[in-house]
Amino acid sequence: MRLHGGNPSCSSCRRDQRGQGRPLSACGFTLIELVITVAIILTLCAIAIPNLQAAINAAKIAKAGRDIPAIGNDLEAYEASNAQFPDTLGQIGYGGYPDPWGNPYKYLNFANAKPAQMRKNRFMFPFNSFFDLYSMGADGKTQLGLTAPESQDDIIWANDGDFVGVTGDY
Repeated sequence: MRLHGGNPSCSSCRRDQRGQGRPLSACGFTLIELVITVAIILTLCAIAIPNLQAAINAAKIAKAGRDIPAIGNDLEAYEASNAQFPDTLGQIGYGGYPDPWGNPYKYLNFANAKPAQMRKNRFMFPFNSFFDLYSMGADGKTQLGLTAPESQDDIIWANDGDFVGVTGDY
């Protein structure tokens, strides 16, 4: 009886002409071989998973970096047509539109805002002239000051659209 074909190159399965030799139960992998194989697979996963997570986060940052200029351009187009910026993103069709992390994009029209509501650069001055537009980033948290740790992963529209990117790079 041949369980796996009686491979003649497998020393465990070779039998002499009388059918004698090692029993078929001896054909297979040892526990040590299986443990080593599992260890190699786990090591490869430990290397690959952080790289995959970094690539996914970079893709989300890139998507937010494309969404924000598109929204900003629509805000400017609205202003060109109506001689004022909209009060909410809903007026231009982006009400509740989620960023790549599932949080809505944040918008503040400076015409309706108090100076204390405006986000500030490291010199504590607003870094936009007419409105503020940003994503809160992966942690979903932000502060008015860009130097705050919660703001470092935000994707921002700054210098009236001349800079769009991660706050930490601004």
